[in-house]
Amino acid sequence: MVSLVRGGLVYTGEAVLEDACVAWNDSGIVGVGRDLKGDVVGEYPVITPGIVDPHSHIGLIRAGEPGSEAEANDKMDSVLAHADVLDSVQMDDDAFRRSVEAGVLYSCVLPGSGNIIGGQSALVRNYGRDTNSALIGRAGIKAAFGYNPMGTRDWKGTRPWTRMGALAILRSKLHDVSAKMAKERAQEDADVVYTAEETVLKALLTRQERLRVHVHKSDDVAAVLRFVDEFGLDVTVEHTCDVHDQATFAELAKRNIPVVYGPMDSHPYKVELKHEDWRNIRFLLASGVKFGLMTDHPVVLQETLLLQLRWFLRAGLSKEQALAIITRENAEILGIGDRVGTLAAGKWASLVCWSGDPFSLESHPVAVYAEGEQILAE
Repeated sequence: MVSLVRGGLVYTGEAVLEDACVAWNDSGIVGVGRDLKGDVVGEYPVITPGIVDPHSHIGLIRAGEPGSEAEANDKMDSVLAHADVLDSVQMDDDAFRRSVEAGVLYSCVLPGSGNIIGGQSALVRNYGRDTNSALIGRAGIKAAFGYNPMGTRDWKGTRPWTRMGALAILRSKLHDVSAKMAKERAQEDADVVYTAEETVLKALLTRQERLRVHVHKSDDVAAVLRFVDEFGLDVTVEHTCDVHDQATFAELAKRNIPVVYGPMDSHPYKVELKHEDWRNIRFLLASGVKFGLMTDHPVVLQETLLLQLRWFLRAGLSKEQALAIITRENAEILGIGDRVGTLAAGKWASLVCWSGDPFSLESHPVAVYAEGEQILAE
């Protein structure tokens, strides 16, 4: 059976269609266009793809729970490469429900930035019953350059006091694993054994895993690039809110390193954000770098992700281009663009139906479909 919804405007993530339909069956979307047939399950003013948040701590720092119960950072040691963030996510965090009501259907949950390496990420359905059914996949290992790792001196384990100290710890660990790998390749040691932590670092060195690097300032981005050159790492840079020059973004574009930008609308609460300004996105846009937009929830509530797009409209983007940032671009950077982020044949039937223009303060989702199932109805 084919189900379909009709929209006055349909933002597919690649185009804007007037008076069009989205049709799907149990296998996913079968078509998007004007002359489709099926069981009409709804008619709405505007339809968009489900929104994707590429960087958040939802389910870790939970609504209605004291800070002492937050699980974004583990203070055991400064490098915890083998930690799995999914083990701390709690799907009964009420923020998941509120996100779905705002059209945000998918999250990449990352450990916090207090550790040099914080652990494995988790891509989750915000509408999942528990973490096993919510899990979609993985999207890299979280790392942090800049101030954050040196600001945790009172935590346990080996802790840095400076940026150079933090990167010395990381460099030493990567060199140790590189040496083991060299012995293994040369068959000098047939019994090379890697610890759980070293196994993750090896995956980074062989580019089987991507390093998702928290970084705000241009010089800290430069340090990331030195590590890329030294160890051949596959990285994304996350935040970059203090970068106030086009050259830094242009260098990332030249190297095909994506940026997960933001969050916007948050208070610049530390010195390394002293140049934070919405106008910096003009350098981001002019550089041509591939980028998405995060909330860093709960730094900015995930349910407000779409509201951040007003700055991109102010910088000259069309509504179509702005919406693509938090749908198509976020999904592609996370490696799930084959399933979500656009409305096209073969993709999941995950879409948001709006009462009007999504950029209007009066508009809101009136129906949400996730993988073909209606999970919200006003």
